[in-house]
Amino acid sequence: MVPKIKIILFLSIILCFGCSKNTKNQNELGHETSPYLLQHANNPVNWKAWNDKTLQLAKDKNKLIIISIGYSACHWCHVMEEESFENDSIAKIMNENFINIKVDREERPDVDNVYMNAVQLMTGSGGWPLNCIALPDGRPIYGGTYFTKEQWEEILLNISKLYKETPEKAIEYAERVTEGIQKSELITIRKDTADFKDSDIKNAVLNWQQNLDTIYGGSKRDIKFPMPNSLEFLLRYSYQFEDINIKNHLETTLTKMAFGGIYDQINGGFSRYSTDKKWHIPHFEKMLYDNAQLVSLYAKAYQNDKKELYKTVIEETLDFVKNELTDQNGAFFSSLDADSKNTENELEEGAYYYFTKQELQHLITKDYSLFENYYNVNNFGLWEKNRFVLIKNSPNVAFADKHNISTDLLSSKVKNWKTILKKARKQKVQPNLDDKVLTSWNALMIKGYTDAYKALKNEDYLKIALKNANFILKNQLQKNGNLYRNYKNGKSTINAYSEDYATLIDAFINLYEVTLDEKWLTASKKLMDFTLENYLNKENNMFYFTSNKDQKLISRKVKVDDNVIASPNSILANCLFKLSLYYSDTNYNKISNQMLHNMKDDVLKSPSSYSNWLNLMTNYTRPFYEVAVVGAKASVLKNEFQENYIPNVIIVGSTKENESVPLLKDKYVTDETYIYVCNFGACKLPQTEITKAIELIQK
Repeated sequence: MVPKIKIILFLSIILCFGCSKNTKNQNELGHETSPYLLQHANNPVNWKAWNDKTLQLAKDKNKLIIISIGYSACHWCHVMEEESFENDSIAKIMNENFINIKVDREERPDVDNVYMNAVQLMTGSGGWPLNCIALPDGRPIYGGTYFTKEQWEEILLNISKLYKETPEKAIEYAERVTEGIQKSELITIRKDTADFKDSDIKNAVLNWQQNLDTIYGGSKRDIKFPMPNSLEFLLRYSYQFEDINIKNHLETTLTKMAFGGIYDQINGGFSRYSTDKKWHIPHFEKMLYDNAQLVSLYAKAYQNDKKELYKTVIEETLDFVKNELTDQNGAFFSSLDADSKNTENELEEGAYYYFTKQELQHLITKDYSLFENYYNVNNFGLWEKNRFVLIKNSPNVAFADKHNISTDLLSSKVKNWKTILKKARKQKVQPNLDDKVLTSWNALMIKGYTDAYKALKNEDYLKIALKNANFILKNQLQKNGNLYRNYKNGKSTINAYSEDYATLIDAFINLYEVTLDEKWLTASKKLMDFTLENYLNKENNMFYFTSNKDQKLISRKVKVDDNVIASPNSILANCLFKLSLYYSDTNYNKISNQMLHNMKDDVLKSPSSYSNWLNLMTNYTRPFYEVAVVGAKASVLKNEFQENYIPNVIIVGSTKENESVPLLKDKYVTDETYIYVCNFGACKLPQTEITKAIELIQK
C-alpha cells in the first residue's frame, strides 16, 4: 500500500464578504427515513440527501457542495447542529453559496469512506461530525471535523470567495487531493511465493506490546476504545502461543472494561469509548456493533477460563440488547443516543446515566456505605459537578473478604441495588433510539448471540439469533442474490456493501456450527460466490467496498485495515479460508492466501491495525483442524466440544449420512457417533469422546 499523504491546504484569509439575499429554506430531509437525517429536517439550512438529483443540481448551478456526515448517536454532531446548523445567519451563508448535503455515515459508509480519507489526507486526522467542502463534481477542497460557529462561518466565507474569484486554485487543489485519495489505498498483487512464519507473528506482537497499557488494559492512550477484533486476536495468541504476558494483559483489559463506567453497571451494555485511561467516563452513546462484538469477545474469554465476571457481562449486555435494541420482528436497532433530557428538560450528555450523591443516598436506604464503597461514590468515581458514574475497582471476592461478608450475600445486595437503580432510571427520559436496521451490524449481533450460546448454552440466545437470521433472509436478501444494507419502517433500501456480505457470511458460518443446519452453510457459500462476482478486483484479488452496480464516486475504496469493526477484506479472507475447508475448494483458498500475501508487509508493520489479518496468518502458520461430528449424538457432542475455547477449528456435523458437504463424506457409521479430527482433509483415528478429540488437537 502507498502510505497516506498529508496534504496541507493554505487558504488566504479574506476579510470581507459581499452582501447576500435571504432565500427561503426548503429542507428536503423530512422525506428521509434515517433518524440522523430527520434530526436535521427542521434546520434552516437547506439540507438535501445524497443522491443523483442533488449531485446534478450542484453541477447545473456550478455551486460548491458541503458534505456533512454524522450519525444519530453522535454527541458532537448535535453540538455543531445547535451552534451552526440551527443558526439563521450561518444557514443563510450556506444556502446562498453551497449545495448542502447531509449524510448518515451508517447508511452510506461508501460516501463516508471517501470523504473521511480526504479529511485525513488534508488534516492528518478524522472523526465525526465530518464536514467536507467539494467542487460541484464532488472532488474535495477543504474539510475537517467539528468546527465552532465562528470557525465555520470564516471557512464558509473564505472558501466561497476563493471559488468565485480564483476557481482554478480550488480545482488544482481538488485534483491533488483526489489523486491522494485514489493512491492512498492502492494495493498491488504480490507475485512472489507466499511465506508465512510463526516468528513473524511473534515479532509483530512483541512490537505491539510496547503500546499496551499494563495498568488499565487497552492501549497506552488517554482515550480508550474497546477494539474487539484486536482483543480477540490477542486471546487466540495467548492461547496458541502460550504467552503469559499477553494473557495477563487481556485479563486486565476485560476486567477493567467490565468494572468501568464504559460498561453500564445498571442496565448492562457498553458505550462507544471512554474519555479517560481507566475506562470510566464514556461518550455515552451505545452502539449495536460494539455490544455485538464485545459479547463475542467475552463469550470466548469465558470459554477459555470460566470467569464469572465474563458471564455476567454477557448476560447483562444481551439483556440490554433484548430490551432496548430489538424489534418485535427480530431485527436489531442501531444505537442509543449519548444525549437525553435532564431535569431541566434540556438535552445533556450522559443525563440518563449519571446520579448525584444525594440521589443515590435517597435511593439506597439500606447498606448505603457498602454501596458507596462498591461503586466508588467518591473521588475515584466522580465525573464532574457532583455527578457520579458508577465504577468498580475490586473483584467481588476481594471486596466481600475486605468487608467480612460472603460472596453470595454480596451478590444478593448488588442485585437489589441494581433493581432499585433500574427503577429510578425508568423515571428519567430515555435517550433517543436510532431504529434503522443495518445488515452488517445485525450480522455481528447474530454472531454475538451464537458465541454466547456456545459458551453458556442458553437456548434463548440461539432462538434470538435464528429469528434475526431468518428476518435477514426474508427482508434483506433479494432473489438475485443481492443484499440490502438498510431496513426502516418496513422497507429495505440501499444496495449492500462488501462489509454487509462479509459479516453475514461469517455469521451464517457461525450459525451453522451451532445448529448443524446445512441451510446456513449453503447460504454463506451462495453469498460468498455473489460477492466474488460483484465486488472482487480480479487484478489483485482484493474486494472493493462497493458493488460493480453501485453509483461511481470519485474513488472506489478498498477497505483493508481492521478498526473497531474488522475490514471487509480481512473478514472475507478468513471466511474464504473456512469455506475452502468445508467445500474442498482450492480456489477459495488460493484467493484467501493471495489476499493475505498482498497485505503481509502492512500486517507485520502495524499489527494492531490488522489484527484480523493476523488471525488468518495464524491459520497458515499453526495447525488448523476440521472437526467432523457424525452420528445420532452429533448435536450433544458438538455442544460439549463448544464449551471449550479452541480457536483453530471449524466444526461440521450430521446425525445421518451426508455427502453434500465434502467433509462429511464417508464418515457416517450406523449406530455410532464418531468425532473426526482432520487437518486439510487428512484425518486422525475417529474418537467417541470429546476429551480424546481435544487431546488430538492440543498435541
